[in-house]
Amino acid sequence: MPDMNSWPTGRLLSTAARLVEHSWNAKLADAGLTHAGVIALDVLSRAEEPMSQAKIAQGVRVQNQTMGKTLSRLEAWAYIRRQPSPSDRRSQVVSITDLGAQVISEAREVDRTILTRAAGDGDKLRKELQTIVHLLAIDTKQKPGNRSS
Repeated sequence: MPDMNSWPTGRLLSTAARLVEHSWNAKLADAGLTHAGVIALDVLSRAEEPMSQAKIAQGVRVQNQTMGKTLSRLEAWAYIRRQPSPSDRRSQVVSITDLGAQVISEAREVDRTILTRAAGDGDKLRKELQTIVHLLAIDTKQKPGNRSS
């Protein structure tokens, strides 16, 4: 194991994130899920109504094309349903299926087990990560020429 004492915080954070993602992917592969798919399902499970692909991508903070690939995989596993938008028949809206709701519940348990084993104080870690995401998201929105705003 390398000496991580000299690593910058950003490297520690990105390495930890990649390792968590790899752990998720390994544990969820049998269900046809990836970390990206879990995040998309989580967003849909909390939505009160079907959402456009662009809205989901915006909520997850990825490009629309990236979300399209993720949604195609989820649709192939019958975790989501795409339907014509009631307001614009040229576009589609996405909703979670009953099977998708079941699998996201199982995926949340996987999340708890991975991080419970790794984090000493999981609640404190969550609060600190929420602060980082919140502050950096604000900084990103305020930069001129930003595409995501």
